[in-house]
Amino acid sequence: MSELPLRAMVWSELDDDARRQLLGRGRSAIFDEQLRRSVGEIVEDVRTSGDAGVLRALARFDRVEIPAERLRIAEDEFQAAAETLDAHVVDAIRLAIANIRAFNEHVAREREWRIELAPGLDVGEKVTAIASAGLFVPSGKGSFPSVLVQIGTPAVVAGVLEIAVVTPPLPSGDGAVDPAVLCVARELGITNVYRANGPAGVAALAFGTESFPRVRKVLGPGSPPVQAAMIAAQLHGVHTQMLLGPSESLIVADDSADIALLAADLLNEAEHGPDSSSLLVTDSREVVDAAQAAVAAQLAKLPEPRQSYARKALGENGGAVLVNDLDEAITFSNAYAPEHMQIVAGDEERVLAGIEHAGEILLGQGTPVSAANYTIGVPAALPTGGFARVTSGVTAEAFLKRASIAKASPEALAAMAPAILALAEHEGFPAHAAAVRARLNGPTTASDQEVTDDA
Repeated sequence: MSELPLRAMVWSELDDDARRQLLGRGRSAIFDEQLRRSVGEIVEDVRTSGDAGVLRALARFDRVEIPAERLRIAEDEFQAAAETLDAHVVDAIRLAIANIRAFNEHVAREREWRIELAPGLDVGEKVTAIASAGLFVPSGKGSFPSVLVQIGTPAVVAGVLEIAVVTPPLPSGDGAVDPAVLCVARELGITNVYRANGPAGVAALAFGTESFPRVRKVLGPGSPPVQAAMIAAQLHGVHTQMLLGPSESLIVADDSADIALLAADLLNEAEHGPDSSSLLVTDSREVVDAAQAAVAAQLAKLPEPRQSYARKALGENGGAVLVNDLDEAITFSNAYAPEHMQIVAGDEERVLAGIEHAGEILLGQGTPVSAANYTIGVPAALPTGGFARVTSGVTAEAFLKRASIAKASPEALAAMAPAILALAEHEGFPAHAAAVRARLNGPTTASDQEVTDDA
């Protein structure tokens, strides 16, 4: 193993354990039994004690002691945030909201549809917003207004009437929260914003307390404890989005890549935190060697703690994987199912055609992850830990539900009746069959029933 920060691996030479470890990344931490037990205690405390449990978690984990009436962000805090935030940041927030709003308006455009499935048989769907949503915005490793832009805008576009936001206080110790997050909330028209420790805040939204409203769905990216709290909330019937964190990225590159840009993009997600992972997958040993040197040079310029975070994401958690060819790169990428994926290849469309599992796919070195995270408009709250195999990023669709609609004419029902009766008899449901026969035979009166009984 190289001493350079970008760990080098040859996929064909890794044994099964090494492959499992590389593909597994942060899942083991999130599903760690000890973590689940300790987070479960926080969740249970909030479930049974309400605000008191939230305040205990704030004091214990965030070293913030406040009265219960300060859990909800007051109007004067929104006003102070608007006055102190740099105008360029406000403009950037507005641009990001505008692009993400436009993307999600397209996603949510079709709210009802009908087709004639067969003569006299109409079917369709009516799409409406979920009843309520709770959004978690992390704070511990930096300022993340972009997270609320990414998950709050789709909720607003979907038309969710009750939206509550939870964010941990800043490390200052006085309970203040990120003014940029408050700016986003105000721009989106969200007024229910609360300060709370991560797992306790998730629990407060899931169960409701004296201060927090109870919501039907909770989502948002976060650390393993936050994601473990989401899992614990599911046990009590709350819908959550699996999994949104820790951050991860994968770049498939061939020898057409600009090495300096490749190194910059590897560091992009690597700087998020010590539990992040960043991978380069290439069929060129020359690209691996050049990338190692370029990453080392660029990494040295990062300030702490970002530099230490990136070292772990590129070394212990990620690295460069040398494969035999781009077909093997595609196979590896689908097995990994990354949150963020970038394709840097002479024939990027060929690689794209083979990718089946990824949270997002960015084509070419003109489309860095940072642009997608902030302003392009595509979702950046994306499934991690391999869950891109089964779920998608957060769009308006995450806040919508569908009710099916159907209408059958007498002729259409008669045409389906033999199949309905056959299945009802097979499954042993005589009332199912009777409901159809009653319509086939026409209305039955009491006198008709008496004659039938006498006969």
